[in-house]
Amino acid sequence: MSLPSVLTLIINRKSGSLPSEAIDIARSLVKGSAPVILSDGEAVDIPCPTPAPGAATETTIRAALAPYKVDAVLTKTRGRRKAVLIADMDSTIVTSETLDEIAALLGFGEKVAEITRASMAGELDFDASLKKRVSLLKGQSSAVLESVWKDTKLTDGALELVRTMHKNNARTALVSGGFTWFTERVAKLCGFDEHYGNILDIKDGKITGELAGPILDPDAKLTYLQTITQERGVQLKAALTTGDGANDIPMLSHAGLGIAFHAKPKVKQLISRQVNFADLRAHLFIQGYKASDFVVD
Repeated sequence: MSLPSVLTLIINRKSGSLPSEAIDIARSLVKGSAPVILSDGEAVDIPCPTPAPGAATETTIRAALAPYKVDAVLTKTRGRRKAVLIADMDSTIVTSETLDEIAALLGFGEKVAEITRASMAGELDFDASLKKRVSLLKGQSSAVLESVWKDTKLTDGALELVRTMHKNNARTALVSGGFTWFTERVAKLCGFDEHYGNILDIKDGKITGELAGPILDPDAKLTYLQTITQERGVQLKAALTTGDGANDIPMLSHAGLGIAFHAKPKVKQLISRQVNFADLRAHLFIQGYKASDFVVD
């Protein structure tokens, strides 16, 4: 009979191999059984009992493994593989903040980046900060969007994450506080089933400085999570959500598996399951997929 919980350890492949010492420390902390290799030198599962009162928490485990730069996520064995994936776009599926990149090309990047930073850290109201940033684009040529897109890069593991879950019958959605101009392209590139974002108003090749439609804010992200899971015919516990900013907190906290991915401090304070070192492949390992299960092309 399998143990009811599992601790997954993942290291960033670019930084070396998963140290045996880290595995031993983690195994001792959770009173786990022999590790199961998910990817040689990159990820292992440590089956373990359900944590008892006073047992090591994910925070404690992360602290113990901090010198090794190893991510550790504790989940229940049952229902690990999720039927829904909802991902943030900026600084999650792609490496950059697309609105900041637009502003940088136009010469006022620092001003917009500071507003973005404060918003993602939860220091500014999301709706107000987005309107303020968009207003700064008024009168600019929409050609700047193409220039930003040419330099936009996917985060390592993005294709594997989306395509592997899609192959295993999960419904996948990109839900972003950014612009649909970008979500449409990123969704097509990665293979997301659907995408949602804010509609940047463009007239006669010029950005008007307004949004065409309601703002996709933190509450809207949660609503998409609830709607998509209902349409898929599953409960919220069957959903995986991932993101890095304060506007992702509602969907991260309500999903069965909400992962703070290289997240802002406020997000880390509230979301216990975190990936701070590894790439997006970690989301598959956490669900119990082995590297040999990944769709890589």
